[in-house]
Amino acid sequence: MPDNGIIDVHAHFTTPRYTAAAKAAGHRRPDGMPEEYWPLWSPAQHLELMDRAGISRSLLSLSSPGPALGGEGRRVAREANEAAAEAVRDHPDRFGLLACLPLPDTEAALDEISHAYDHLPVSGVVLLTNAGGRYFADPAFDDVLRELSRRKAVVLLHPTSCQGHESLAVGRPRPMVEFLFDTARAVVDYVLSGGVQRFPGLRLIVPHAGGVLPLLAERVELFRSIAGEPPERTTVTEDLRSFYYDLAGTPDATQLAALAAVSSPEHLLYGSDYAWTRLEAVLAALDRLDAAWTTQYPGPWRERTTRNARALLDGDSA
Repeated sequence: MPDNGIIDVHAHFTTPRYTAAAKAAGHRRPDGMPEEYWPLWSPAQHLELMDRAGISRSLLSLSSPGPALGGEGRRVAREANEAAAEAVRDHPDRFGLLACLPLPDTEAALDEISHAYDHLPVSGVVLLTNAGGRYFADPAFDDVLRELSRRKAVVLLHPTSCQGHESLAVGRPRPMVEFLFDTARAVVDYVLSGGVQRFPGLRLIVPHAGGVLPLLAERVELFRSIAGEPPERTTVTEDLRSFYYDLAGTPDATQLAALAAVSSPEHLLYGSDYAWTRLEAVLAALDRLDAAWTTQYPGPWRERTTRNARALLDGDSA
């Protein structure tokens, strides 16, 4: 694959041990999807997808439900990170790793951060929107965010099922609608709790083109004073503009128009969502993005998002 191929910041892997552990912990139907939706991932299949899609490099991360499976979180996270690291070592020019953390166990999460950054070829970490109902900006996780900020970590946020999802999702798969709302809950909580100011080194990637978040920015700003939130030096929209946004999912012209109100072309990144999004769906999404991008932004999106990813991963995120 030529060096000018796309960089994919939102790509997933699984392992047989992880899938078995998740099913044993009650996730036989992942986030309400059919059991057969669990992907069978391999580096070879992923490389095939990358070659067909024009992707030069993919950052591998663990998706929902994540490693916190009962009391096995520490072990599951370590095994998953080591497995992905092996793929990165075997294909250093094609894969990168966003290490998973076994929250809500903060001590184990801090240990895993140290292990990942000291011993594995990591490009950053992935955090789920909530861990057992506690959102990632919960004060209980301040030490973890502080350490990630100290390391100037790239952090991919990824949605997962929220508490009470049985009634909220009204019997439908949570990725259909609820994932987008859980992303909004998590990011709004982070912004209103002063996360941008308290953890200035943390470089956050918001997934799925921000989901419903861009539509809520002005409403959250309006309700900030009514809800008794402390005044900040920056507005909600200004804080949202400090984040990066991946374009995984089904970005169309309407969604990109909403995203343009809270972001800039310099902060947009490509995401395939493979292997949870199947190969043919990834290829179809590329065509949709081709059509949608030209309605909002000048120039080719492949060059723009890849240049952005290189700058972010090289630490130049100004």
